[in-house]
Amino acid sequence: MEKATFAGGCFWCMVTPFEELPGIRGIVSGYMGGTVENPTYEQVKTGTTGHYEVVQVTFEPDVFPYERLLELYWPQTDPTDGEGQFQDRGTQYKPAVFFHNEEQQQAALASRQALADSGRFDKPIATEILPAQDFYEAEDYHQDYHKKNPKHYKEDREQSGRDRFIETKW
Repeated sequence: MEKATFAGGCFWCMVTPFEELPGIRGIVSGYMGGTVENPTYEQVKTGTTGHYEVVQVTFEPDVFPYERLLELYWPQTDPTDGEGQFQDRGTQYKPAVFFHNEEQQQAALASRQALADSGRFDKPIATEILPAQDFYEAEDYHQDYHKKNPKHYKEDREQSGRDRFIETKW
């Protein structure tokens, strides 16, 4: 088993692309990259702790390779927006791929370069490739939010502009 960690705006919207796929053993919403130990959502949402909202995926690389996770990650984001994602603005919503080993780092860098070279976007790719740091699991009410609160999740997702962007750019 390995871990992969992705930031793509609100972590609620980053869970479903990775769900129910062979070799995916778990998806946990949480926080990474900041200066406060054991941060709370209330702290992170201020944008002052340096944390990103992330999803951490536990996977079997022999069944579901890391490169395939990257292929799922990119189309969930606007990789040219380094100030947040869709309606969610601030450092806690910036897009990033956190690598857990050198192989992941090289794959993430190559994947980002391939996207930049593709000509799909007119602006430069702003998604950061960063070393994984301490991961702090988000509060229970954030886990599987789309299942616990489907109506609010759907409304929030529609209002965010994420789906419209995905439809037009991906």
